[in-house]
Amino acid sequence: MARRAAGGAPLSARAAAASPLPPRPPFRAPSPCPLLPLLLLLGAARAGALEIQRRFPSPTPTNNFALDGAAGTVYLAAVNRLYQLSGANLSLEAEAAVGPVADSPLCHAPQLPQASCEHPRRLTDNYNKILQLDPGQGLVVVCGSIYQGFCQLRRRGNISAVAVRFPPAAPPAEPVTVFPSMLNVAANHPNASTVGLVLPPAAGTGGSRLLVGATYTGYGSAFFPRNRSLEDHRFENTPEIAIRSLDARGDLAKLFTFDLNPSDDNILKIKQGAKEQHKLGFVRAFLHPPDPPPGAPSYAYLALNSEARAGDKESQARSLLARICLPRGAGGDAKKLTESYIQLGLQCAGGAGRGDLYSRLVSVFPARELLFAVFERPQGSPASRSTPAALCAFRFADVQAAIRAARTACFVEPAPDVVAVLDSVVQGTGPACERKRNIQLQPEQLDCGAAHLQHPLSVLQPLKATPVFRAPGLSSVAVASVSNYTVVFLGTVSGRLLKINLNESMQVVSRRVVTVAYGEPVHHIMQFDPADPGYLYLMTSHQMARVRVAACAVHATCGDCVGAADAYCGWCALETRCTLQQDCANYSQQHFWTSASEGPSRCPAMTVLPAEIDVHQEYPGMILQISGSLPSLSGMEMACDYGNNIRTVARVPGPAFGHQIAYCNLLPRDQFPPFPPHQDHVIVEMSVRVNGRNIVRANFTIYNCSRIGQVYPHTACTSCLSAQWPCFWCTQQHACVSNQSRCEASPNPVSPQDCPQILPSRLAPMPTGSLQSIPVHLANAAFQGAALECSFGPEEIFEAIWVNESTAHCNQVVLHTTQKSQMFPLSLQLKGQPARFLDSPDPITVEVYNCAMGSPDCSQCLGREDLGHLCVWSDGCRLRGPLQPLPGTCPAPEIRAIEPLSGPLDGGTLLTIRGRNLGRRLSDVAHGVWIGSVACEPLADRYTVSEEIVCATGPAPEAFSDVVTVNASKEGKSRERFSYVLPQVQFLEPDKGPKAGGTRITIHGSDLHVGSELQVLVNDTEPCTELVRMDTSITCTVPEGALPAPVSVCVRFERRGCVHSNLTFQYMQNPVITAISPRRSPVSGGRTITVAGERFHMVQNVSMAVHHIGREPTLCKVLNSTLITCPSPGALSNASAPVDFFINGRAYTDEVAVAEELLDPQEARRGSRFRLDYLPDPQFSTAKREKWIKHHPGEPLTLVIHKEQDSLGLESHEYRIKIGQVACDIQIVSDRVIHCSVNESLGTAEGQLPITIQVGNFNQTIATLQLGGSETAIIVSIVICSVLLLLSVVALFVFCTKSRRAERYWQKTLLQMEEMESQIREEIRKGFAELQTDMTDLTKELNRSQGIPFLEYKHFVTRTFFPKTLNSQGSAPVQETHPLLGEWKIPESCRPNMEEGISLFSSLLNNKHFLIVFVHALEQQKDFAVRDRCSLASLLTIALHGKLEYYTGIMKELLVDLIDASAAKNPKLMLRRTESVVEKMLTNWMSICMYSCLRETVGEPFFLLLCAIKQQINKGSIDAITGKARYTLNEEWLLRENIEAKPRNLNVSFQGCGMDSLSVRAMDTDTLTQVKEKILEAFCKNVPYSQWPRAEDVDLEWFASSTQSYILRDLDDTSVVEDGRKKLNTLAHYKIPEGASLAMSLTDKKDNTLGRVKDLDTEKYFHLVLPTDELAEPKKSHRQSHRKKVLPEIYLTRLLSTKGTLQKFLDDLFKAILSIREDKPPLAVKYFFDFLEEQAEKRGISDPDTLHIWKTNSLPLRFWVNILKNPQFVFDIDKTDHIDACLSVIAQAFIDACSISDLQLGKDSPTNKLLYAKEIPEYRKIVQRYYKQIHDMTPLSEQEMNAHLAEESRKYQNEFNTNVAMAEIYKYAKRYRTQIMTALEANPTARRTQLQHKFEQVVALMEDNIYECYSEA
Repeated sequence: MARRAAGGAPLSARAAAASPLPPRPPFRAPSPCPLLPLLLLLGAARAGALEIQRRFPSPTPTNNFALDGAAGTVYLAAVNRLYQLSGANLSLEAEAAVGPVADSPLCHAPQLPQASCEHPRRLTDNYNKILQLDPGQGLVVVCGSIYQGFCQLRRRGNISAVAVRFPPAAPPAEPVTVFPSMLNVAANHPNASTVGLVLPPAAGTGGSRLLVGATYTGYGSAFFPRNRSLEDHRFENTPEIAIRSLDARGDLAKLFTFDLNPSDDNILKIKQGAKEQHKLGFVRAFLHPPDPPPGAPSYAYLALNSEARAGDKESQARSLLARICLPRGAGGDAKKLTESYIQLGLQCAGGAGRGDLYSRLVSVFPARELLFAVFERPQGSPASRSTPAALCAFRFADVQAAIRAARTACFVEPAPDVVAVLDSVVQGTGPACERKRNIQLQPEQLDCGAAHLQHPLSVLQPLKATPVFRAPGLSSVAVASVSNYTVVFLGTVSGRLLKINLNESMQVVSRRVVTVAYGEPVHHIMQFDPADPGYLYLMTSHQMARVRVAACAVHATCGDCVGAADAYCGWCALETRCTLQQDCANYSQQHFWTSASEGPSRCPAMTVLPAEIDVHQEYPGMILQISGSLPSLSGMEMACDYGNNIRTVARVPGPAFGHQIAYCNLLPRDQFPPFPPHQDHVIVEMSVRVNGRNIVRANFTIYNCSRIGQVYPHTACTSCLSAQWPCFWCTQQHACVSNQSRCEASPNPVSPQDCPQILPSRLAPMPTGSLQSIPVHLANAAFQGAALECSFGPEEIFEAIWVNESTAHCNQVVLHTTQKSQMFPLSLQLKGQPARFLDSPDPITVEVYNCAMGSPDCSQCLGREDLGHLCVWSDGCRLRGPLQPLPGTCPAPEIRAIEPLSGPLDGGTLLTIRGRNLGRRLSDVAHGVWIGSVACEPLADRYTVSEEIVCATGPAPEAFSDVVTVNASKEGKSRERFSYVLPQVQFLEPDKGPKAGGTRITIHGSDLHVGSELQVLVNDTEPCTELVRMDTSITCTVPEGALPAPVSVCVRFERRGCVHSNLTFQYMQNPVITAISPRRSPVSGGRTITVAGERFHMVQNVSMAVHHIGREPTLCKVLNSTLITCPSPGALSNASAPVDFFINGRAYTDEVAVAEELLDPQEARRGSRFRLDYLPDPQFSTAKREKWIKHHPGEPLTLVIHKEQDSLGLESHEYRIKIGQVACDIQIVSDRVIHCSVNESLGTAEGQLPITIQVGNFNQTIATLQLGGSETAIIVSIVICSVLLLLSVVALFVFCTKSRRAERYWQKTLLQMEEMESQIREEIRKGFAELQTDMTDLTKELNRSQGIPFLEYKHFVTRTFFPKTLNSQGSAPVQETHPLLGEWKIPESCRPNMEEGISLFSSLLNNKHFLIVFVHALEQQKDFAVRDRCSLASLLTIALHGKLEYYTGIMKELLVDLIDASAAKNPKLMLRRTESVVEKMLTNWMSICMYSCLRETVGEPFFLLLCAIKQQINKGSIDAITGKARYTLNEEWLLRENIEAKPRNLNVSFQGCGMDSLSVRAMDTDTLTQVKEKILEAFCKNVPYSQWPRAEDVDLEWFASSTQSYILRDLDDTSVVEDGRKKLNTLAHYKIPEGASLAMSLTDKKDNTLGRVKDLDTEKYFHLVLPTDELAEPKKSHRQSHRKKVLPEIYLTRLLSTKGTLQKFLDDLFKAILSIREDKPPLAVKYFFDFLEEQAEKRGISDPDTLHIWKTNSLPLRFWVNILKNPQFVFDIDKTDHIDACLSVIAQAFIDACSISDLQLGKDSPTNKLLYAKEIPEYRKIVQRYYKQIHDMTPLSEQEMNAHLAEESRKYQNEFNTNVAMAEIYKYAKRYRTQIMTALEANPTARRTQLQHKFEQVVALMEDNIYECYSEA
């Protein structure tokens, strides 16, 4: 609608019309309200026609809601929760938890007596299915999906209370017989539909009834559990449609039963065999009319879909409307449900045939006469957000007519194409319609059928309607009739609410949209508030919302209000605001409220007469013509308001409507507004004020003719007679007047052409200071002879002399200027004051020039002749005298600079030449500029006389360089040379980016800096902006693209053709942001927000900004293609605000939202999908809120910090606590308390250190740490400790001496026996204690905060396929590149032939016949060893990695051959070893297919087990030389000595691996190398092992005191010697105390003198125990020989201790390996096991043990045991020999678990078998269950498996260099060339396809040069 603008009418009009509220008044008092911008902002935040008034968020998905209008209550049902909310503000009044519960869909409800169930019950969520209000009984009916669709009757007004317990509890209530059908009410599956409707009581019954429609979920449906169970509790007990008793006050034995009056079951049940064809999905149940008058019929309707059949492409969903009759009034007879049941189809389709059919019903809403329904057209893809949908309307009268016609066609005049009997219903009467003779059908029978008539019925012809409105993703509808409009509210699957207004002909006249909850689908039922229809309740997946149906207040003017075409909004004239009708006073009376249907033309308007007022004239009053929709103003209090609180009286003479006349006094003359400067009029705004409100306004004009002369002094007469006001010119007075009578009686001009005026004429320039006489021509000079003056400005006035009546001369004019040229205005004025000028309509100017100024060289001086300046060059530029000769020539041109210095061969470069004497005029140099022999064409508009020439270069035939020549009668040359070059463009990067644009691309090439103008065009039209160019590159920003497609990129110099190159840029789909988390931030900002989405790999830069309250945007960091992290921007206040992201400089928009054509432009601009809630910054304090904390240096420091309660939900890693500059390590974080500790010493230099805590950008200093304590006290403490230590050493020495002396006197045997007994007792007690405590300690200590160091897939493959390439330690560094991962290193001279040969060989290997013959031929060779076979298999796997489907087929064929060979011998031995190519191929195939399972499921428990083993081993002593340890699983590695070891906590500093200092735990028996390794592990735990420094690369320094430090080594001068062997130094040897400070640093001088400790000669060195050499027994000291007597077997209990500690981790690992994830089932295992079963079946092998062995050999032994023994294949870790020994025991246990033969174990059996003997039977059950689960999985088709394999190939494509693999395979082909040729010739298929000839071609191509090429390489 066009809006009328204020002041829009021409000012010459005598009447000015205006809108009632113009947007900007010309003259108003300044507004005292500063809130207007804020109000406008708030208005913009609402979607013009809708407003979300209240929201209630639900933590779980919502299901249903019900409204209690009388009580003002909303009941909301969500998963596991029921809420009772207040209707007005959705505040919580009560809630109840209804789930989750232990349940199984295969079990009866537990409320059923004696209901036993053998199926396991699992914790199941309760999805609400029915939520209905029964106000008559004060109940809320609540049915859920648990317990077979069980219902509860809860109390109205308190949803948390159960009103009626059913089944009834124990006595005193009488026992009630309960049947399953009374419990199985609703659908028992979350996705199966259920609708419910409370019906009024039937005749003769006391209670309500419940109509239920429920989707069948029993056996045969898609909802039935797939466990091959035939138990079905649904068919008999839960019909599709039923009417159940709801009489809670009567006999509870009949509650929820079907046996109503009539006694027959009141149900409609589909026959079992017809369930597949009639899959009913229910949409809504409703009554219509809802409140019928007494005796009038009332019907219950069911809206439903008969879903399409699965797998049938032709099958489509059918939308149905079913009707059931209800009894008329209290005395009406109730009918059986099926008697009155009739259904008819609803069809919503356009005119474009079946393709325009919307077949599936989504939502319905019954209006008074119409049924509105939303339909969708199901798409093939699951992206429901873009599903096409449409709104259709059906008339209830048409439904009634169709039903009556159908029953007539069934019983009166049978017509089989009109109606049919539903024979699929169990309760139906018969298969076909039949004519009822001699029976006259009554209207009620036509409407509702009868028991003796066939039923139920189906109308065959659907009721058709065309779409009223179409939009994608509609999900719900609600309709209201307002005025002459129908207002339709439509919810969408993306969380928006659309409001459309339909006129009487059902055409859309307006639409608005508001976002309720972005991305959350709106539930298909919406309801208006029963108490106030101005509000609509709706539900999204996680919210309940109360929406105001119209936000009229956003419309400020009547035109906006009525023009918005919103049925709810209208203009309340006397209140001057846009309101709902009921909000306007006296709205029921005519003309008080203007509706949208009346149109903007009915808005109040006003015209003022007169519209123009002379300031000098008196006016008695003003007439106001008021039009538009206004009530009669007669008798009301009225005034005319002029602003600034100025008002005059107004009155209306009599009552009138439509056009009213009012009279108003003009404002007093002394209150006229001032005239603006340079203006002869002022516009005044006037409003009519009624009852204190300005209801309509208009403008009028006050003018003053006498101001015209002041405003236009040089055209006073012309302007006066041209004015839009009635003005007159008085010649004698030289004045403009409004009254002609004031002029003297001389002839006065009438028109502007009659005014005395100066005629324009061109005057020659005059030199400065010269005496001139200037002629001036006049017209209409009626005052000839009057004294005149010539004015050249205020100070330059000369006498004028009349020559004749039309000419005057300005006499003896002398003008001066110090400029090169100056213009003086010339005007004539009458002598005297004030100045009175003759009109000069065309101003005349005189140019005065000064030769001495502005001409520094000859050419500039002489060039001024063209301007009329008479100058000559003579030692400077001077005025030419009258007798001087004409000027001569100037010196040769002098070129000082040229720019640019190069250009393209095509020419067109704008070359700028600067210098002196470059010509006097353009013609001098027009053809005189050359670059060598190429002309350069000067540009006229860019030429500056003498100083600058800009010329366009011509094309050059070839590249060259030459000077620039300028010839202007004389020739001048440049010192610099201009070069013609040929720019080259090579490639651009990146070559792809989002179609939103903004990608910065770099074009590489050569000579790209040349020329004057460069363009980069994308798609030949759009320029690439922000160009930055250099010699070899151009960088620019790509514009937006229309489609995701490749486009050409053109580099264009000088607007000529594109530089030849095939540059293309690929526009890709834009990045998509799907979620941000967390969604809360402190107001200071800085919190890390994680942004999730897709396609972030194309993002070069991204920033985050917050609307309205945000401070500066923040820069984000792209982590990978799906994650971005952004620090949250700071905010100005605590509020929730929308967030914008700018990707590559472009504002991010959600394309899906834009694609939904629901958005109006304002909503699209406003809508931001994501919001950030800003909360106050967290507040912290110390535990006792003290500001000073004292601390003694050297003591441990632990801080307890209290945190105020907040809702930020901060994680522990988001806090940073510092004491001065030292970080405080956070250990515990709870809601209110943070614990942190400092492990390093704090510097005492400052004395005071602030304690600061940082969260994001927020910093708070909570206290100051005061460092105190006396150094003297510390020294005294050290001295005392030293003395005590010395005394202890002395005492120990004395004690040892006495002990040795006493030993000589005791009997050796007795002593040894006693000591042995005590040691055995002590060892057993220790073993028992360790077994109890180690498990707890280990679980507590094992904190896997670091990530799992998985190897990349390519390294996993190379290590698994080629294990021999690993080094002797078993873990090769990842940095060592396997040949298959690098380049194919061959000399360039050999490359063409070899590449062609390899390509041909590759095609041969991709021939199935060739490859199978090739493998068999090689395997038949005796010298083709097992190692060669494994190598060939691995190389084939790499070569065919991109075609895993083909590889699998080859493997299967080879396996069939292997099975055939094994079946003939002993089939149980098959696949036991890897002796053939196919067995290794199977190993590799399993490795590839199981990698994702290994990484996602098994990796974590396996890594935890490795960490646990390592940590448990490190808890005790480990002999550095023998490797034996106190704790182990392997008997051979058990340290059979009682070595007392004490832990030492060391404070270590080390600048490496990302940390500065740590507390590290070691044992005092550890060697220094062992200590270094533990330190490195502590510091580098977050770094892969391959990047750790080695122990020999670092030095360890102990700071014994502030002045003394020692370098600690395994061997040095202090090492102890025992029995001729040197003992390795330990922590105990150096006497390093608890908490000692050590520093570790990298060393340049690696100490390689010792080599690896474990390789030391045991004859020279030892660590914990001396070697046991029986021959040397006599030589041993008494102490050693005595120690040796202890029985070593007593230490075997430590194996049990270690096993018990690790048991949980081992169980977790085995469960992970032998379990099946539902979301990722092991498809490859299922496929291969099925293949084995198929092969066994073909060969008649029925022994289950054989099949079990085959499966075990192919998966557990072939893959898992290999992984268990070699963790370095999977992780980047250090696998020590000791860990390897422990893993061997675990692997043996796994092997035993997979075996089927019973282990015969005894006391002599090896411990590695005995250790897990008790657990093996349990593990075997797990293995067998796993095999059974695999067997029970749904079989895979070849297509499904091939798709899975293709996905695996695609996932890791281009990881390996297949050419290298092919070349290695070719070596085998070359080696056995003759045998292969023989085999090919013997094979008929190979002979037929001439494979031997192709093989010879490969050999011919490669044979000559392969070996010499490889030798060169």
